[in-house]
Order: sequence, then structure tokens, then C-alpha cells
Amino acid sequence: MVEESIPRRHFLQAGAVAGTAGMLGLADAARAQGATSSTTATMSSSRPADLVLKNGKVINVDAAFSIASAIAIAGERIVAVGPDAAVAAHVGPATRVIDLAGKAVVPGLIDGHAHMDREALRSVFPSLGRVRSIQDIQDRIAELARGKRAGEWIVAMPIGDPPYYFDVPDILAEKRFPTRQELDAAAPNNPVYIRSIWGYWRGTFPLVSCANTLALQHAGITRDTVSPVDTLTIERDAAGVPTGVFVEREMAPIAELIWFREATAFSQADRLATLPASARAYHAVGTTSVFEGHGIASEVLRVYKQAHRDGNLTMRAALAFSANWPTAGNAALEPSIAAFVEAWSGWLGEPGLGDDMLKTSGLYVHVGRERADDVRASAAPYTGWAGFNAAHGLPRDQAKALLRACAKNDIRPVMIGSGNLDIYDEIDREISLKGRRWVLSHISTLSPRDIERVVRMGLVLTTHTNNYLYKGASALAQRLPVERQNEIVPLRSLLDAGVPVALATDNVPVSLFLPIWQTIARSAYRTKNRIAPQQALTRAEALRCATMGGAYLTFDEHKKGSLEVGKLADLAVLAADPLTVEEDKIADIQALLTLVGGRVVHETPGAIRSVSGG
Repeated sequence: MVEESIPRRHFLQAGAVAGTAGMLGLADAARAQGATSSTTATMSSSRPADLVLKNGKVINVDAAFSIASAIAIAGERIVAVGPDAAVAAHVGPATRVIDLAGKAVVPGLIDGHAHMDREALRSVFPSLGRVRSIQDIQDRIAELARGKRAGEWIVAMPIGDPPYYFDVPDILAEKRFPTRQELDAAAPNNPVYIRSIWGYWRGTFPLVSCANTLALQHAGITRDTVSPVDTLTIERDAAGVPTGVFVEREMAPIAELIWFREATAFSQADRLATLPASARAYHAVGTTSVFEGHGIASEVLRVYKQAHRDGNLTMRAALAFSANWPTAGNAALEPSIAAFVEAWSGWLGEPGLGDDMLKTSGLYVHVGRERADDVRASAAPYTGWAGFNAAHGLPRDQAKALLRACAKNDIRPVMIGSGNLDIYDEIDREISLKGRRWVLSHISTLSPRDIERVVRMGLVLTTHTNNYLYKGASALAQRLPVERQNEIVPLRSLLDAGVPVALATDNVPVSLFLPIWQTIARSAYRTKNRIAPQQALTRAEALRCATMGGAYLTFDEHKKGSLEVGKLADLAVLAADPLTVEEDKIADIQALLTLVGGRVVHETPGAIRSVSGG
């Protein structure tokens, strides 16, 4: 899908005058944040509005970043935006009218790398709660055992406090993890397994899980068991007997997949039951669309399709596909891969297959595969927490052949990490990528030359500021000399160069207001140091990245991302105004009311006052 290359055009509404400021036309941030619009935009309609929001601060995030006081919705579309008096013309006898009492309204936020399906999976297995000693853990395990038959598994969520699980085991009085004997004492008649964290929640090693004696027996783990990879350690006592503690220096756990999968697996029923709850968690912070750029395996794709078919999908979702390459056999080898992609992957081409609620959008491409990936892949088609296939990696020459085939078949790849610029660049020198919106996710550092290449190729970038501007920023800063620290997530430089950027949570945790705050404050966890503050965004720019940036990412900038007449009525009424609230409060903003296509998908009880209608 090749399109005209016009700097900044990616954030303009269709019909906007050429040269009107889009994402980058906010040089005067103070003016933008205080801008108001006297213009009323309406759409001719034979029916009254279903919903009118009035007496508010409607932050349109249109080309001019205008502010209105009212908005009218009929069906799934916006039919009017403007002053209260003008929008009142759309009120009919059955219209629900809400007096916002000055509250801010923003376009629905669009998470550019969400992993939404994971969120409510946390509820499938019971939490240990706020434990602070091994005795606390034993008490909780004993409590869980009282509801079990002898021999029935007890599987618990990790030790530590969500969402990050920082400082474990130091939060425990004993400063260590419980042994199998200690878990035996709590539940002598049941196999017990305490899961490790999904490593990206905290972003640091190690991942630690714990099993009791019966669980070890079920898993067939003895003093003679050898770990399949060096990064997974079976802790042993002085006699060489396993203690029940498994320590992993991997971000994605292996132990539970290869030894405890029978007890810890998420079933298809679990995934289907929790997907709506996952969406509700995101809706509660104003998110109305997600892009799953790490790729979705077939087991999760089936869940999305079923939820959509059943009418239970409330989150607009665009899903890149995660391939399981070993199952393709020789077809995944060069030169066969070109023919394989042409014959097999047409459904992955742009425009994405599906509708405005659910569509496929490209193919996740990964260079390289470690021994640990192959071990995880032994559980396929089950993917665990990941939701994507562990065997998605290819050797570099095969990955390059795959990318070349993607370019020839109009399939959009998504790759993770700034280091993949080189391989994109090599393809671009053979087949121009300009206008195709190939995606580079989780950007960490980019040099000025890198940014020039991003512009030349017309790439779309998604961030991972929860890691690179919060948890991991200090480590990045230590690795770079002072004169290069402006290369750390250089959002100011990217926006100034006209690069489209979408914000993302990576589900660690779910609120996009954290990345919005992070791009403004650039404050590191623990040290509170401001990392490369020259690269900070204004509030208006950060909000545009979280809305129009995400819409552009999925080829939907003419449908959503701003509050304009004719667009889908995806919006959120907020508990605080992101343009004026104290800076350190931005990350905590919650939604009071969230709409997807005019449908209420989240409403805080008692927070919104209808003055007429429902």
C-alpha cells in the first residue's frame, strides 16, 4: 500500500488544508493547550442524537487542536461538535443529555502495543495477596488448600505486589523464597506451585517460581533432572536435592511451560471468559482501541474471533499475526519462503482483513531464535502468558527473504527493537518502503542518522516508555556518554522530523496515561532523574501520539483518533484534565465514561449526571 509522502500528513483529517499543523503543528504549546474553537461542525442527519455531552471541555485533537464544549453522537458516529447552544439542535425526546460540569473529554486512547488479552488472565489463578513473610505465604496456601480435595493442584500467582512485583524477595522478612518443605507444611496433601512473574511486568531478572514436593513429583523432577537451558536453574540443597525453587534469567518463564503446564495452563475457555474483563480494565483508563504488534498466535486469534462473533468484543483490535515457522517446514527456507508467502499469506496484506472492531494488520517478524525459544516452543500450540509463538524467529537471511516477500505482497511487517533498522534499510534499498507504514516497535535509542533513515523509509514507530523512560531509563543513560543521551527515546527529535509515533503500554501496566506522563516528564523510576529532558513532549503532543498516532498506526486516521464529525464515536470523559492537571497527576488519570462507537463500555457509578434521557 504505497501512498503519497507528505511530511506530517499522517495526522491530518481528510480534507484538512495542506500545511495545516498536524501532530507537529503545535510549536506554541501554551497556545495549543488553551485553544478554543468557535466553529460548529455538524453532520446532516434525519434523526436526533442518541447522546449529547455538554458543558464540558471537548479536546478534539483535530488538526488545529481545537476545544469545544459539546459533542453529539447518533448511532456509532459523531454528528456535531461545537458550543452547547449549537449542539443542542441535535437533542430529541429520547436523547440522553449529560452535563459534564466542565469535565474533559478526549478521543478514545489507542494503545500501540497492548497485549490486552493478558490482563484478566491474572484472575484465573488466585493471588497470594500482600504477603510479607514466608509464614504469610504458608497461611495463604493453607487457606487455598481448605477448598481443595487431596491431590488437587494449588497454583497461585507470584509473590510480590502487582503490577510490577518490585523488590522480591526483599519484601519478605526472611529475604528468600519458600522451599518445598515450607510449602509442604502448608498443604501436605496437594501439589503446590507458585508461578513466577511474566518478566516484563518488572523488566528485570530473575523470575522465580516455587513448588512443593508433590508438585516436583508430578513434574518428574529429581536430583538427576538437568535444566534444558543455562538460564533456568533448579536450586538444590547441600545434598543436591531440589529445594523447589526455580530461578530463571529469562523474561518469559520456561519452568511452568515444560514442567508444570498441565496445572498452570490457560484454557481456551479461560481466555474467552477473561478477554471482556481485560478490555474493561483498559476502558477504565480511556482506551478504546489496541494494536497487537507482537503478533497473535492462532489460539488467541480464535478467542478474539469468537468474542467478536458473540458480541462480547468491546475493544477495537488490530492484530498482527505471529507465525510458528517450524510448522512450515522447508517452506520457511529461502528461496521457498517467497512462494510460500505469496500462496499462504495473502490474507495478511493491506488493507487488513476484518472490520472496524476486529481486523488483522500485518505479520510479526523476528530475527534469531535462542535455545530457550525452542524450549518454550515445545509447548506449542499453547503459548502461556505470551499469546504469541515462541518459534517466530528466523535466521537473519531467512528473515530478510521474508521481509522482501512481504514488500512484494503488500504485507506489513512489525519488528521490535531499534536494532532492526538495518534490515529494514536493506529492504528499502531494493524495494522502496515509503508509504507502506512498516512498524518498528519498542524504540529505545535512535541516533540522528537513524532518524533520517526512519524518515526516508516512512516507518511508523511505537514506544515502550514504561520500560525505556521509566524502569530502564537509568540503565540506558549509564551505557551512553552524556553527549549521546538525547538518543534515548528521542521523541522530540522524531516529531520534529515528522515521524509518526504511537504510544503503548505493553500491558505493564494498562493505562496509556502512564506513557503520556512519561513522555512529558521523562522521569526515571527510583532515581526520579529526568532523562534527556530536551526530548520531552508537550501535553498536547503526547495526547496526539496516544490518539491520532495510534489511528495512523492502523490506517484508521480518517475513522478515529480525533473528535470530528463523521468519525467513530470513540471517546472518554476523564476524572482530570490532562492539559491542566498537575504534571505528576497525569499518570493517575481515570476515565469516568468511555464510549466505543457510541456504546458505553465503561461508566463510573455516580460520576456522570444525565440531565435528560437514560
